[in-house]
Amino acid sequence: MSAFQANGFFYFKKLSELCSQLFLKIFMLKKYFNFILFALIISVLPLSAQTLTLEDLIPGGKNFANFRPKMPQKLQWNGDDLIYYKDGSFYSLETNNKCDTEVGKPTQVFSYPKNAKNQDDGAYTVKNNLFFNEKAITNNADTNIVSGQIVSRNEFGIEKGTFWSPKRTYLAFYQKDESNVGVYPLVDVSAREAMLKNIKYPMAGMSSEIVSVGIYNTLTESVLYLNTGEKDDHYITNLAWSEDEKTIYMAELNREQNDCKLNAYDAETGNFIKTLFEEKNEKYVEPLHPIIFLKNNPKQFLWQSRRDGYNHFYLYNTDGQLIRQITKGAWEVTDFVGFDQTGNKLIYTSKEQSPLENHIYSIDIKTFKKQKLSKEKGVHSAKLSPNGTRLADIYSSQYVAGKVAITELKTNTTKIVYTAENPFQNYQMPQTSLGSLKAADGKTDLYYRLTKPLDFDSTKYYPTIIYVYGGPHSQMVDNSWMAGVRGWDIFMAEKGYIIFTLDNRGTSNRGLAFENATFRHLGEIETADQMEGVKFLKSLSYVDTTKIGVHGWSFGGFITLNLMLRHPNTIKVGVAGGAVTDWKYYEVMYGERYMDTPQENADGYKNANMIDRAGDLKGHLLLICGDNDNTVVMQQSLLFLKSAIKNGTHPDFFVYPGQEHNMVGRDRVHLHEHITRYFDDWFK
Repeated sequence: MSAFQANGFFYFKKLSELCSQLFLKIFMLKKYFNFILFALIISVLPLSAQTLTLEDLIPGGKNFANFRPKMPQKLQWNGDDLIYYKDGSFYSLETNNKCDTEVGKPTQVFSYPKNAKNQDDGAYTVKNNLFFNEKAITNNADTNIVSGQIVSRNEFGIEKGTFWSPKRTYLAFYQKDESNVGVYPLVDVSAREAMLKNIKYPMAGMSSEIVSVGIYNTLTESVLYLNTGEKDDHYITNLAWSEDEKTIYMAELNREQNDCKLNAYDAETGNFIKTLFEEKNEKYVEPLHPIIFLKNNPKQFLWQSRRDGYNHFYLYNTDGQLIRQITKGAWEVTDFVGFDQTGNKLIYTSKEQSPLENHIYSIDIKTFKKQKLSKEKGVHSAKLSPNGTRLADIYSSQYVAGKVAITELKTNTTKIVYTAENPFQNYQMPQTSLGSLKAADGKTDLYYRLTKPLDFDSTKYYPTIIYVYGGPHSQMVDNSWMAGVRGWDIFMAEKGYIIFTLDNRGTSNRGLAFENATFRHLGEIETADQMEGVKFLKSLSYVDTTKIGVHGWSFGGFITLNLMLRHPNTIKVGVAGGAVTDWKYYEVMYGERYMDTPQENADGYKNANMIDRAGDLKGHLLLICGDNDNTVVMQQSLLFLKSAIKNGTHPDFFVYPGQEHNMVGRDRVHLHEHITRYFDDWFK
């Protein structure tokens, strides 16, 4: 090899090495650059590419709390200071300073026993007896006698069983005798050998509990019972004390629930004093609120009534004379808030602005001059300061996750003191819209909510699910946060479903005629109205009319069955949870209000009987219930299955062991997974 060749080879080798190193550096630089670029893209890319899961959207899910609007907890007044609870202490919402307050601390000087329930300022129950300051008020050896607990299965606005007088001298309490009520068996399968758990469950047309009211005198430690004069087939509710503690007032209702009397009793003797007035209705009367005495006049009180077709306030004196109707109009009062500082103005919430919204008003009791106190659209609730000068306004609307405002009543000026962040702000969300259509009567407006799939394309066809409740004391559609859309609705919209919800006649906040249109015929009018919703859905070019399904729970489960069995060629897939299948197996208080007894309304019960219609099933139906459901007992589902077997149809069935009427905890997430799988399986 010549010198020239040798040198050339050396330089060529060096050049090759340099090129290799250069290429390697370029490659590494490019790799690093790509990594940086990827990281930058991820950092600036909105999280819309992510989808929400059932763990995010369903109560019991691991991340559910993260996707709830963060509103102040335990919001209440401490004098003129609006406070909230955080990390074991109370803070002012206006200044965020920690408060020196006794709010929230127990007033009793002893600890409640571990097995104490229904705790109420020193009063509590253990099993079926009532105690105060560790002393027994009642000593019921017979477990059929239950003191100090709720009665009438929470109907008639009953939420507790004890009622203190204004100065805490007396404690009124409910007592029920369930001796004549049938024993209903539930089974605890978690025990090594399954254990029987009997409950008392009065079914429509059968013997019910007998309710009385006891009065405990804390000074003499004695107990007496009011002489109501009636023992059987009689409801007692809406207990209220006079300011001087001498008189107790309560609403008494016949078993037919069409005749209500406001009665007064002597707290010292238990004797009946008089009936102040009586309300009757050919369908039903449903007293839900105790009387409210005026701030400046203990001889006058407010009574809420739907006697003119809508829930309004009426002013009475203690002689039972009607002084005047305070509020009036074709809209419902929804809540009593309080009185202003002068005592002359009543603060309340109502549906006056729109059935879809709830607003706060004040009205002068004498002049009827009215002011609207809530300033923004939405669904508002209120808390009044103790002296009646300031109002906390808590609200949300479709596009507002939640706000708290304080209104100075004297000037009606409002300032916003808290605004919740949108927990979905970094996610692409399905589009939800509100609208209205006509009911089956052709004239009544019904409101609906429609949620479209993500990346909605009007040229495509989408499977559609009707989510329904449809029963009394419900309103599913309103202008609250995200229009009241449910977490499962969002999840299904992500998967490509349209979700539709309609409030049919029979639901609440639209007046008495709207609600009691279904009287003695449950399931018929509600289903007819829901089918108007189906007609509307079919008019939408993007709805796949071959894939319309329905899902509902409790009363919604009943309507689900109605839709599937009355219209088997239209509704192809359904999931009915905790469903009533025959109203004669449901409880006395609720069932007889809306259906009368099976003996009185044989045709109505027959037409509402889904068990007898099990043979009409053509689509795919999944029944779900908890095996310890003490509201809609599992017997309802089992009898439907028995009828299906007899008639040769094949519904599916799933049971949640140990669960009651509503699934809770992790079971609730599993429930919605299971419902989702069912629609996915049959709408592929």
